[in-house]
Amino acid sequence: MRENLTDLSKHIKLKRKQNKLTQPELALKAGVGLRFVRDLEQGKSTLRMDKVNDVLRLFGETLGPIPMDREKLLTNE
Repeated sequence: MRENLTDLSKHIKLKRKQNKLTQPELALKAGVGLRFVRDLEQGKSTLRMDKVNDVLRLFGETLGPIPMDREKLLTNE
């Protein structure tokens, strides 16, 4: 689970930089607080999904379910 949070945080940071936005600019455009953007980019494990979607929406993206290999999940591989 932790690696997915890291992937998300790296993805958000990359998108922000590709769009030449500072953290304060991203927060303002997404309608979230600067602290939230910082927590998101640092991979905080307890974030509100609606706020994450507010940020992702700026990049034409959204959170959603991703199919997983159930056998790997059950065997902790």
